[in-house]
Amino acid sequence: MQFRLKTTLQAALVCGAFVGGSSLHAATMSNDEYKATKDRIEAEYKDQKASCDKLKDNAKDVCHEQAKGKQKVALAELDYNKSGDPKDAAKVAMAKADAAYDVAKEKCDDRKGNDKDVCVKEAKAAHTQATADAKANKKVAEVRKDAADDKRDAAYNVAKEKCDGLSGDTKAQCLATAKARYGKS
Repeated sequence: MQFRLKTTLQAALVCGAFVGGSSLHAATMSNDEYKATKDRIEAEYKDQKASCDKLKDNAKDVCHEQAKGKQKVALAELDYNKSGDPKDAAKVAMAKADAAYDVAKEKCDDRKGNDKDVCVKEAKAAHTQATADAKANKKVAEVRKDAADDKRDAAYNVAKEKCDGLSGDTKAQCLATAKARYGKS
């Protein structure tokens, strides 16, 4: 039973990372789209929470944690979809890790004694691993962004140097093109 919970939790984290990750793209959206999507997420949360009220005991608590987790992840994904910022991508990964942990921990309440203690420790270990992965991925994304910035700056400097060999309007046009191409103002 312990192995099954651990395997299920890890599978949920991995699937969440890949399935949820497919909707994670750096696309911007209008404020109206953002608000409409946020309202839809809130409405879905209320509906899911209401459906949980039909359940009893720990099943009700687990259902509530699942609904809260789904809401937190959806809101984090919404923020990332609006901004495209790698920091918001890391927040999505953290929301997924936290949601999976909260659900797993709540499921442990059905157990007693050492079995419950082991279940909670397994949930915590999976959460720690997912959190560490999210932090590492955030650092990797930041390093990649810095590297891309460095490459773009180096390419701009080369283009600017090439323009220095020109004169007059040709030089001005060359510099304008280089600035536009490499995002310089």
